[in-house]
Amino acid sequence: MKKNKKFSGVIVPAVTPLTQQLQIDEAAVERLFNSFYQHHISPFILGTTGESASLPADVKEQYVKAAAKFKQAGSVLYAGISSNILNESIAFAKLCADHAVDAVAATLPSYYALTETQMRIYFETLADASPLPVIIYNIPATTHMSIPLQLIDELSHHPNIIATKDSERSDERLAQSLDLWKDRADFGHFLGWAAKSAEALIGGSDGLIPSTGNLMPEIYEEMLQAVAANDHTKAFDMQKLSDVYGNLYQSGKTLGESLWALKAVMQHKGICEDVVMPPLQALDEEEKQKLIQSYEEIKG
Repeated sequence: MKKNKKFSGVIVPAVTPLTQQLQIDEAAVERLFNSFYQHHISPFILGTTGESASLPADVKEQYVKAAAKFKQAGSVLYAGISSNILNESIAFAKLCADHAVDAVAATLPSYYALTETQMRIYFETLADASPLPVIIYNIPATTHMSIPLQLIDELSHHPNIIATKDSERSDERLAQSLDLWKDRADFGHFLGWAAKSAEALIGGSDGLIPSTGNLMPEIYEEMLQAVAANDHTKAFDMQKLSDVYGNLYQSGKTLGESLWALKAVMQHKGICEDVVMPPLQALDEEEKQKLIQSYEEIKG
């Protein structure tokens, strides 16, 4: 893990707090952001955990404006601009630039299978047009394509591409990524695979993007501090805790179900409602009570 880089540390992919009317719950955004800032964590809105693929444009705009409103002075704010329509991503990057966002992240468009040449041109075009620095977001679980590391390395020399967020679950890919970029001062690597968080930080990753940070941000603050202090035992203790809380809402569920489950436990903690945007739906009350009971048992 490198120090003193603007784009580094723990970046939590924030849930999107919604009201029963499927609008942004500003009070919940404020509570959520305050919980991040209390633990020196940066928010990343409108990513996968934020249900971005399901949100109408006006709700996305509401979230950007609410995030700007509650952004802490001196903090860094990230936003997802992924869309199957290139011009929409560019336009949204411009909106973000007008509302205190510091960097944007984009996945590949996910309808058509793309060649490496098409991937390259897509990210180059996006980076050329974006007024904000761009993070390449690799997540085959939703795009059904893996961005080759060699291609990301080539794109890493574009002046407006500053990092990659990698959520592909591959030990080999993680090791190769760290070999490529751990010593780069001008390009960052962020891991979006929570189970390997401590390993990545110890190996030289710039930071983490863990969804469980919505629920337990303190775990990742302590993990980051432990790695900085070269206390690997403490770092892996925090990793075990991360695994336990991650399994609480993810185990046995689809990605969409897990996003509701995460919000359900966050509702129990008084952060936000358990409302998800269609096509996602809440599970039944029995499942919700099981989640809460399990959370209380883990918390002790």
